[in-house]
Amino acid sequence: MDKMVEIFKALSDKNRLLILDMLSCGELCACDIIEGLNLTQPTISHHMKILQKSDLINVRKEGKWMKYSLNLEVIKESIGYINILASPKENCICKGIKKDCNE
Repeated sequence: MDKMVEIFKALSDKNRLLILDMLSCGELCACDIIEGLNLTQPTISHHMKILQKSDLINVRKEGKWMKYSLNLEVIKESIGYINILASPKENCICKGIKKDCNE
């Protein structure tokens, strides 16, 4: 669950969501993201570090440039986790809680 908390914290920022949206078109270098979002290099670096730490993106170095892409495996795991959270389950933490608040 700690990994999911880290992922959802990374997703809680508008600029990071915009970066992920940009990366849905394919691999980009930081310069493309800077230009696309009109943010400074240090700001982009900060956001990319958070996205990388949460494993939502892949990073590879090509010459002097860093290339970024979506980590689709982790994104799919996150979607699966949300589906589990929103579905009834045998071992749900709500078992044993009163069903009627008037009782």
